[in-house]
Order: sequence, then structure tokens, then C-alpha cells
Amino acid sequence: MTVFEELERRGLLAQLTDKEEIEELINTGKATFYIGFDPTADSLHVGHFMALCLMKRLQMAGNKPIVLLGGGTGMIGDPSGKTDMRKMLTKEDIAHNIDCFKRQMSRFIDFSDGKALAVNNADWLMKLNYVDLLREVGAQFTVNRMLAAECYKQRWEKGLTFLEFNYMIMQSYDFYRLFQDYGCNMQFGGDDQWSNMLGGTELIRRKLGKNAYAMTITLLLNSEGKKMGKTEKGAVWLDAEKTSPYEFFQYWRNVADADVVKCLKMLTFEPIEKIEELEKHLDSGKAFNEAKELLAYSLTELVHGKEEAEKALSAAKAIFGGNGNTENMPSTEISPEKLTDGKMGILDLLVECKLVPSKSEGRRNVQQGGISINGEKITDPMTMISLETEVVIKKGKKVFHKAFMK
Repeated sequence: MTVFEELERRGLLAQLTDKEEIEELINTGKATFYIGFDPTADSLHVGHFMALCLMKRLQMAGNKPIVLLGGGTGMIGDPSGKTDMRKMLTKEDIAHNIDCFKRQMSRFIDFSDGKALAVNNADWLMKLNYVDLLREVGAQFTVNRMLAAECYKQRWEKGLTFLEFNYMIMQSYDFYRLFQDYGCNMQFGGDDQWSNMLGGTELIRRKLGKNAYAMTITLLLNSEGKKMGKTEKGAVWLDAEKTSPYEFFQYWRNVADADVVKCLKMLTFEPIEKIEELEKHLDSGKAFNEAKELLAYSLTELVHGKEEAEKALSAAKAIFGGNGNTENMPSTEISPEKLTDGKMGILDLLVECKLVPSKSEGRRNVQQGGISINGEKITDPMTMISLETEVVIKKGKKVFHKAFMK
């Protein structure tokens, strides 16, 4: 089985400009490809996960990845899939976020001995002269074609700014520069980036008379058609400080039955034959649970390492097996000065442990019977909880958290 055939069997491929040429380049290890990451936060999240896995797969097959960090495009903000304009970031914010991205990416991609590159498009975009850009690049784009692009449609209602309108030109220019400077012959990205990617291949063809290729990967959607990677607390981050390894494990352990095989195929490096065989025997709750455990363990090991994956698995089995072992349970140390006579209000405790984003959300959870302390349901939002000894908070059916005084 070739690399390209495996990508197809895993359901990763969406749209391609030139299937035969792309297949040949990938299978022979001759693709120098890039994927762009705009540094909109100080951590990568599950939305980036599939792109990172794809880069790893292709690098393992001998192809050369280029990570393009959007220090320049991040100053504008990609309107794709957005109904509101993105928050404007400062140069300092972007520089900090890029440093965080680089550290996390090194877990997936081997940057040693020139096997991969990380470049920042601020190196060329921030030096562009506006009039020169209009003459050199702007003349290659027609407004009517840009307006028809899918990436702008969701911004029509509230108004697409001229700032955002330029994003396609910036991304296309990125591909043009990477093609010239690094021999980059291919761009990959999410399926919502198709219009922007075509802009790049067209710019290279018009300006240089050469062919470059684009391929989109399937967006990670659940069985209801919604993007995966969101919880009540927000995004599922790859940074252990923002989403703990246990929480990360539990997110994948709790995916819907209808999504587990798709996630195993698209995200893990488990052999495709093993997954397809497993799929044939998903005929009981026990079988689905085992598949979800494999998914959660594989992804936690990939992101956080084997030791953290073992801890998360051990904690989950202890908690849900009912043996009361809290050693590897997610926990929060509460500073004594935040307590009154060794106690804290239940709403403050939920917020402090980051189990809810606000007191009002905590109040709703308590009043609806969704919170227990040491196995006892709490229904009064005014309840004071003693932290002189360790307590175990249970939220809903599947979220457990330990709290104790420093």
C-alpha cells in the first residue's frame, strides 16, 4: 500500500488540484510541502491536530514539511469559517504565540538535519511595499473571483473588512515566496482553505509559468456535522497547562460511538488494517469502549508522551472502576488565603478548579443536580465546602477533579 492509498483509506483527502501529480510526488518522497499556522493563541489545539499528524505521516515517507508560521498573516486574521472579525493581536502577542507553537510542533515533526523547516511569513510580508504589492500581485486577482470564494461567505452578513479581504492575496503570496525560496511545490490545509490555496497555485502559474499543487484534508467533524475539539470550557488545547493530559484523554474517551472509528483512522498511527478489523467487531458497548480507550491512549501518548498516557489511563480506570484511587486524578491546590475557616463556597471552588467558566454557570450546574462532593450531591449554591481534607468533585457523569488546601 502506498502512502497516498493509505491517506485515501483513512478518509483524509478532500480536494486536490492534480491527483496523479500529487500522488506521484508523495509516494516518491519528492513533495516539499507546507501547511500554514496563524498564531492566534499561545497553544495549538485539536483543530491543528490533523494537520500535524499529516505532516508527520508524510515526513515519515521521506517528504519534506515546511511549517509556515503566520507572523504576518496573523496581523490580519483569516476570515474563513468566521462570522465575526478575529481579535487583532499585537506583534508581541504573535511573537510569544509563535514560540509556543514551535515548542509543541517539535513533538510531531523532526526538524533535525534539514528534514523540516519552520519559517515565518512576517519575514517577507512585513517588508512589502503596498504599491509594489498591488502591481506585482494584485493585478493577478479579479475581484469577482475573490468575492465568489467560499472563505468569505460567512462574513458577508456582518461586513467583510478590506483588511480581511486581503488575506487571500497574502496567503497566495506566501506560496509564491515558498516556491521560489525553498522549492516548495505543494500546499496542504483544511478544506475551508481551498479558495486561498487555489489563489497560490494560480499566482505561481501566472508569475512563473510553473505548476504547483494544492490538497485539502477533510475537516474533523462529528456525526452531527460540528467541528470537533470543543468542550464547555472551550477549545481542547495541546498545552498540558491549558488542557491537562487527563482532560485530553477523557475528551477522546468520551467521543460518540459514531465518531470513534473515523477518529482512529484520521488521527492515530494505529495500522489501518487493525482499525478496519476492529470496525468489523463493533457490535457491543464493551467493544466501543475498548475502541475509545485505544483512541484516547494513542492520542494522549502522541501529544503528551507515554508516561502521561499511562497516568491518564490509570486514573480513568480507577475513577470509573470505583476503587477510589485519586493519585492521577486532575487536581487543584487551593491557597489557604482564599479560604474562610478552611472552607470555600461551592461556586468559587468550581471556578477555581476551572470546572466552569463562571459562577453563573456553576450555579446552573448545582441547581440542576450536576455537582457532587465526595459522592454527595450538592443542590444549594450557597454551600460551603471544607478543604481541610482532600475532596473529590464530580461534575456530570464523567468529570472528576480533586481539590485540597496547600
